[in-house]
Amino acid sequence: MTTLWIHPFNGIAGDMLLGALIAAGADQGEIEQMLGTLSVDGWELAVQPVSRHGIGAVNLSVDADEGHVHRTAGDIIDLVSAADLPQRVIDRASAVFHALAKAEGHIHQQDPATVHFHEVGGIDAIVDVVGVCCALELLDVDEVVVGPIALGRGMVRSAHGRIPNPAPATVQLLEGWEVKGLDTTIELTTPTGAALATTLASRSGAMPAMRVTGSGFGAGDAEPDEFPNLLQVVLGEHGDAHTQQLVQLETNVDDATGEILGHAVDQLLEAGALDAWITPIVMKKGRPAHVVSVLANPGDADHLAAVLLGETGSIGVRRSTVERTAAERRVDTVEVDGQTIRIKVTAHRHKAEHDDVVRAATVLDQPARDIAARAEAAWRSADD
Repeated sequence: MTTLWIHPFNGIAGDMLLGALIAAGADQGEIEQMLGTLSVDGWELAVQPVSRHGIGAVNLSVDADEGHVHRTAGDIIDLVSAADLPQRVIDRASAVFHALAKAEGHIHQQDPATVHFHEVGGIDAIVDVVGVCCALELLDVDEVVVGPIALGRGMVRSAHGRIPNPAPATVQLLEGWEVKGLDTTIELTTPTGAALATTLASRSGAMPAMRVTGSGFGAGDAEPDEFPNLLQVVLGEHGDAHTQQLVQLETNVDDATGEILGHAVDQLLEAGALDAWITPIVMKKGRPAHVVSVLANPGDADHLAAVLLGETGSIGVRRSTVERTAAERRVDTVEVDGQTIRIKVTAHRHKAEHDDVVRAATVLDQPARDIAARAEAAWRSADD
């Protein structure tokens, strides 16, 4: 299990995070190749080594040749979904833009679907966000943890004129996360940086217990005398298990059919829930009902709460913070009569992926339990 710890001691912006990930080992050429599958032209990454207060870092910028194009989150998500990218990259990038749209919609009192992005809708912002998600994939990052995020003060310029620093959208995105203020009028944390940190991270806190495998610094353009304008990232690996802070959502439902509840679970899992389940209960006056429970990363909780409300018709959702100790896992593959089946492997067990087993059983016209047993036996044989 690979964890990335983001240390935004001086804030975070999209270009700084991408630069830090390149400094930590993500290959620039492979990132550019993956970004090249996006249907946008007229951009290139400008990457150069720099020194800030004696610390070596990567300064990155996106040189883009584009006029004032205002895209909605839907436009950008469609663009990302159509690209030839790994599914985890698409899911992560789409979640970031969804979070940005929700924050901007709240600030401007608009439906998030109708918000037209200004700065974050340009090619440079798209390349920053998708580039970061590509870098995470290349580094095989499973979990992101973020330290307290630094913020400036005063006023800054934006497409809407002079606005407070930190920007209203930045503050909206940081609700529920640890922050700290620094005495500077520089915009230390941008909306894009805040969206990346809070959407990709599963929790906030100090560097987790892990074996450090890499690190790097991304540099901002400003060079104040008072502090190094840098963002630090640290990569590490866990042992057999690690503890995560997650959010559990729950709602009681007494007026939905089994089919509706089953569909709700499917939609929640598709929307990014780590797990979802249904528990039968008895409510007041002896009414039979069900609790629909959802386990989520903190950055996904608001979106999943909305899905839970929409799919069940409930009028409220309970939310609590829980800790999960997760065993380190990996995914191997085996062949059964020409059908590829994934095997989930931990230190204590191995299990055939059910969806692959069902698909192979259908193709081979054999019982699913036999396919699962053969796949697991094939893995044991190969592992020996």
